[in-house]
Amino acid sequence: MMSIPAFRNTADPGGSNPGLKTIVPDTNILISGILFGGKSGKIIELAVTGRIRLCLSHEILTELQGVLESAKFQFPSSVTRMIADELTTLCILVEPEETIGEIQADPDDNRVLECAVAGVADLIVSGDKHLLSLRQFRGIPIVNADEFLENIEKK
Repeated sequence: MMSIPAFRNTADPGGSNPGLKTIVPDTNILISGILFGGKSGKIIELAVTGRIRLCLSHEILTELQGVLESAKFQFPSSVTRMIADELTTLCILVEPEETIGEIQADPDDNRVLECAVAGVADLIVSGDKHLLSLRQFRGIPIVNADEFLENIEKK
């Protein structure tokens, strides 16, 4: 059985540091980071160590669980619930009030935009072509993991 990382944000557990950048990762980034590590894993690590703040919504967590339980990954629901629970300890959890319909080709991508607006995010980090093609939404830049890590490592 695959081991699932435990996330504990010890550097800023209450999200009380106003100087941290608030980042909305899409489901691609979350899955890649949790399962495979690499650059997406580095983004989660930055949140765990308190260098950034993740912002998620119930809709994003539900999508994450659905993908992990799909035929492609076949995780049992008990494991996906545990992953979602661990992520909620690491992030700011928002409840978007606005329904956004910017992305017609894949309406589920709009949940990321809704989360970013509700969480007043500084940045969206995505591996999704529909989101990345926007480049920004309402002044919130949308970048891939490479661009994000290049920027954060300069600081």
